[in-house]
Parts: sequence; C-alpha cells; structure tokens
Amino acid sequence: AAYAEAAGPGRERARTAAAAAVHAAWQSLLATGARTAPRRALERLVIRAEEALAAPSDADPAQLRTWAAGLRGTGAVPRPGDVRPEADDELLGVEAELASRSAKAPLWRRLGPGSPLLPIALRTALGCALAGYASLALGVGRPYWALVTAASLYQANVTLTWNRGVQRVVGNLVGVLAFAAIVPLAHLSQAALIVCCLALAFGAEALIGRNYWMGSVCVTPMALLVTEFARFQQPGALIIDRVVDTFVGALLGIVAAIAVTNRRAADHIELAIDATDRARAHAEQALAAPLVTPAALRPARRGLTAALVELRTAHDAAAGEWWQRALPEQRVMAAEQAGHRTLAATVRGMRHGERVRV
Repeated sequence: AAYAEAAGPGRERARTAAAAAVHAAWQSLLATGARTAPRRALERLVIRAEEALAAPSDADPAQLRTWAAGLRGTGAVPRPGDVRPEADDELLGVEAELASRSAKAPLWRRLGPGSPLLPIALRTALGCALAGYASLALGVGRPYWALVTAASLYQANVTLTWNRGVQRVVGNLVGVLAFAAIVPLAHLSQAALIVCCLALAFGAEALIGRNYWMGSVCVTPMALLVTEFARFQQPGALIIDRVVDTFVGALLGIVAAIAVTNRRAADHIELAIDATDRARAHAEQALAAPLVTPAALRPARRGLTAALVELRTAHDAAAGEWWQRALPEQRVMAAEQAGHRTLAATVRGMRHGERVRV
C-alpha cells in the first residue's frame, strides 16, 4: 500500500521495502508446517501484495490497508476473493519448494573468513570481554550487566550499533528513574513485588517491538526488581551498579565496534550485484520460454526477489561502516532497477501465463 501511494524521491525506497516485506512473508510461510486454511489465506494475501508490487497503478491502496489492518487484529485472516485462478496452482508448489530447500550451512562455515557475520561475531566477543573485565576492575557488584549491555549493541554496521548504543543508554537511565519510583511500592510485600514485575514484563513485551529504548524503560526496572526476589536490597546500590555498568558496557562495546573494521563490506556488494544479475538472467530466460508456466516462473521469481533483498541489505550494511572505500552506487541502482523490472514481468507472467516483454 505504501508503494502504491508513494511518489517522488521516496518511491524507490518504498519499492525496496515492499519487495523485502514480500520476500520475508514468503520465507515465513515456507518455514511453517501444514498448509492450514489460515495459512492458505495468508499465501493469497502475499500473492496480492506481489501483484501490487508489479503493477502499483492498478492496486487499491485502501483495500491493501484494510487487509493489513485485519491481519493485525484478532479475528479471522482476511480472504481476498479476486485472486487470479492460477494462484491455486502456484500455492500447490509451495510444499514442493519447502521440501527442496537445502539445510542451512553449519555455524563454523557461516563464520568463516570473508563471512559478513564474522566482523559482528568478533565485535561481540571483544566488546563483551572488555566490558566484563572493566566492570570487574571497577569493583561493580554485578559485572554481567556491563557484558549484557555490550552484547545488546551490535547490529549490521557501526552506524546502527551507535544508534542502538544511544537507545540503550537512554532507555536504561530512564528505566533506573522508573525503578526509583516503583521500588517503594514493590517493597511493601512480596505480592506487590510480583505484581510490579508482571506489569513491567507486559510493558516490555508491548513496547520493545515498537521502540527499543521504550522497551528498555520497562526491562531495566524489571531486571533490578528480579534481583530482590531472594531478599530486599538497598535501591541506591542497585541503581549505582546499573548506571555504571550501562556506561561501561556501551562505551567499550562501541569502542570494539570501531576497532574491528569491516573492510570487506564493499566486496559483499560486488558479490550481491553478480548474484542479482544471474538471478535476473535466469528469470528472463524463463520468461522467454515458448510457454510460460507457473512451475517455471515460481523459483526464478523467488530467486530474483531474494537476490534483490540481499543486494539492498549488503549495500545498507556497507554504507553504515567507517573506513570504507567508495561504494558502487550507480551499479547498485542499475542492478536494482533492472531487477525490479524483471520481477514485475515475472509476476505479470504468473498472472497471464504468457510471455511478457521485459
């Protein structure tokens, strides 16, 4: 719906976000079990989202938003009644695709040299070690709080890690103030302590998915109150330990993120561009066949979607790293534009079952 309504400079970003959302939806559905009636309804909604992505001018943003609102509620899954007849044939291939998916590579291979996960793993190990030893050296009563703070910071690149660090510090400081206000009530009785922890747990679950620092405002006093289940403690000592550990963990965690550079992030963009070009060539080959069938287009379309999502992820990760060589912005833009044109053609081909000019 956002892409169908978008105009001007933000349209390209809206299309990228829509393609990523459709890809994530298919990955989630392929990871589930039996194809129940609600799951089939979800699959039909994703097909409608793909059609809107291919032809935004023909989409009805109001109807898309109505379906989205229905998905957020507690009622039955919305069931669009005007999905193309060929959708049933497409949905029957979901199980076959799920059965043919290969198992994930072992962890040691995914963390091997050149892996995009290796710098994050090294940053996490170094940051947690520095934070833990520094907290011990300062004589803080609970050094594991500093370690947990450092571990919670690490994101795909340094820029996102810095943003998470700011959110963590702000959330913890406000949470400490909330603890100072709540602790007199919690100390009235053990039942009051339990009720306070339950209320904070509910608030954390409700808020952390929307905004990290707001969720931390509930997590921090809950973590402090949990330490009092054995016996009531001095609030002042808990507050000082938490504040010191927050600053130590955040500071040394960010230092580790800066110290462990990711100079190969630009290389991952080159690999993602090549993968996108191969996936686009495969999709165009499927479109050029004398008879375009859903069975032939389905894997080509999903492969191209995954490649486009990986390309955008690799570019965004590299753009947020420091000490990085110039990124191939023009090549990324050209690959994305060509890929999205071909992706739209594959969706139209699935709809009409005929060759479509790319």
